[in-house]
Amino acid sequence: MPRLLGGTPVTSLPSTTTAPDVAMPDRTDPSTAVQPERDFVEETPVREEVMPTEIDALNRYAQERGYIRDAFFNYDEATLDGPAQDALQSSASWLRGEGAAYNVLIEGHCDERGTEQYNLALGDRRANTAKDYLVTLGINAGRIRTVSYGEERPFDEGHDDGAWGKNRRAHLVLVR
Repeated sequence: MPRLLGGTPVTSLPSTTTAPDVAMPDRTDPSTAVQPERDFVEETPVREEVMPTEIDALNRYAQERGYIRDAFFNYDEATLDGPAQDALQSSASWLRGEGAAYNVLIEGHCDERGTEQYNLALGDRRANTAKDYLVTLGINAGRIRTVSYGEERPFDEGHDDGAWGKNRRAHLVLVR
């Protein structure tokens, strides 16, 4: 007995069937590629750093983050050793980039040993040594001023080697 297919008698079914033509997505086309879901929890937001506008706050900010660093000196010397050069190189890098809008005052400081006049002269040599080095690193000399305070503005009020070591420095201050 013949089978009915849609009301029409069918005596036999085809032995092979072909699938209808279906367009397969082109895997090389990036517009058809399935993108993995993004995990927003793991993404670190990009935050633009906003520097303080008030000059004292800006100096604290730049010092705390190491953008500008002091150069320290050995006793009775005005030559830059390796760590002092590193500090000034770091400062110069920032001054050429983000800090390009600022000028620099380099203060020469000494410890309390030595006469007032001797220490003023030594502080001047230290400040100018730091300035000259920054100029060799690409900072325009017109952006740099120097002043010597000798022993008059100690960073550390102590009277021992530790305090004296902190006071023998070229201190960088951002100015407008």
